[in-house]
Amino acid sequence: MTSKNLILIRHAKSSWDSFVQDIERPLAQRGIDDITLVAKESIKFLPATLILFSSPAKRARETASIFAKTILHPLDRIFFSADLYTFDENKLEKFIKSINKDYDNVILFGHNDAITNFVNKFGTVIIANVPTSGLVWLQFETDSWEKLDTGKTIKIMFPKNLKQKE
Repeated sequence: MTSKNLILIRHAKSSWDSFVQDIERPLAQRGIDDITLVAKESIKFLPATLILFSSPAKRARETASIFAKTILHPLDRIFFSADLYTFDENKLEKFIKSINKDYDNVILFGHNDAITNFVNKFGTVIIANVPTSGLVWLQFETDSWEKLDTGKTIKIMFPKNLKQKE
């Protein structure tokens, strides 16, 4: 039995300064700083081969791009799906279960409440709230994403915890 690794990252802190549609909100400077910090720290443990999926919302696209640049992942290898612009964990679960079984290591950039509710449903650690730029790694003992069942929470990394170390 092989395992599947799913790293969920909530988009970085967005800016509310401009009057734009929700899907067009850009990142705030704090968000840029936080996701850069998380990405730099994650280089220490990320699997060698990765596939990245992201919501098409501007704040998620920017988060995925900064993360990818920091870990030296090609930007043209980030796949965007309108199905990830969701706040509903059932829609998020449906997307994850549709991922090609050939992919063993997936990073997914998305939104709350979908991420927090998903990691609480499938992980082994209850998290009150996955903050912006928060990373949660779940591992599943399965050979296919569509057979997803309870996994194991492998790693939790939030910007505020990394800042306390500095």
